[in-house]
Amino acid sequence: MHSGSISSLEDAHALLKRFDCVHQDATLSSIELATLRQALLVLCDHSDYQILGICADSLSEGQQALQTYAAALGYTINPTFADIAGPVYIKFNPSTGLCYANAYIGDHRGVLVACQSADDSGISDIYGHLPLQLFSEAVF
Repeated sequence: MHSGSISSLEDAHALLKRFDCVHQDATLSSIELATLRQALLVLCDHSDYQILGICADSLSEGQQALQTYAAALGYTINPTFADIAGPVYIKFNPSTGLCYANAYIGDHRGVLVACQSADDSGISDIYGHLPLQLFSEAVF
């Protein structure tokens, strides 16, 4: 994976598009994680809002990812979920206020970030699955 600073929207888009449901790199260095964070924030700055979809091994892991991603993207949330045993899918849509968690039987893990823009000049695309811990303090 490319490491270093992101100098353009095109660089950010190209880097994030390398992450998908099939190809994931769980061994990213701290420099690579920093570059990935920077790329996502650059693209999010060029969209109106972002919808998050989180696939995690547990509700607590999913909630942690939700909190850290939401905070990094400028959202304040405090959702309450019913207890769910096992893997979960959490969806958060700041535009509608929708936030829920369901049991998840799939194998994918990570965060999908769907950038939404009202006009063609903004970013409208889906990125991920990105690392659950991308914005956790432990990786800074």
